[in-house]
Amino acid sequence: MKVRVKFAKEGAMKFVGHLDIMRYFQKAIRRAGIDIAYSEGFSPHMIMSFANPLGVGLTSEGEYFDMQLCTAFPSGELVRRLNDTMVEGMRVISAVQVPDGKAGKAMSLVEAADYRIAFRESQPLPDDWRTRFTAFMERPSMVICKKTKKGEKEMDIRPLVYAWHFEDDAVFMRVSSGSSDNLRPEYLMEAFFEAEGLALEPSALMIHRMEIYADLGTEGRHDFRSLEALGQIIE
Repeated sequence: MKVRVKFAKEGAMKFVGHLDIMRYFQKAIRRAGIDIAYSEGFSPHMIMSFANPLGVGLTSEGEYFDMQLCTAFPSGELVRRLNDTMVEGMRVISAVQVPDGKAGKAMSLVEAADYRIAFRESQPLPDDWRTRFTAFMERPSMVICKKTKKGEKEMDIRPLVYAWHFEDDAVFMRVSSGSSDNLRPEYLMEAFFEAEGLALEPSALMIHRMEIYADLGTEGRHDFRSLEALGQIIE
């Protein structure tokens, strides 16, 4: 049985990197007494995979990993068992069964993500920053210079922003998060500040990932579904 677990990563845990989060959940699964499947060979390991690793310093309520179980547990019991082992800043939200095949491959499914970006009090903002940001987002193109393993390349990030709006003093945005077209929200905010001649202080952005989506649309139309929605509650 393949199970998809959704979890939140908040507080001081935002400073823990992806590899350590993987090791953390491996230990949590053992402490919770969950009968997870192992690979074969000389060095067996838990059969589990994480979707779209979160950057260090970001918080989230929409993180996912898949695991293969040998023994079935009801969704509620899985969530309870795991949460009984969680430390402050880590919280399991749900556990659903996903079928084998396309819907069961979390890493390859991710196409978009929701983020909420707020500013620290130390970041000075002009009174008209909302008006200026709105005008910036109405541009037909936003070309940035993105660093890659092979150097730098110009990239138009405007087509990678699917939706956005203000939420009080923060900005909500849904952006592309696929393996080929992945837009980190800080790139967009850095481009805005640079275009407006504003100084963005180091660590001024507080970025919170709200959800991760697959895109089940066809013929150029988007049909975003959360990875959780692709599974079913285990009774």
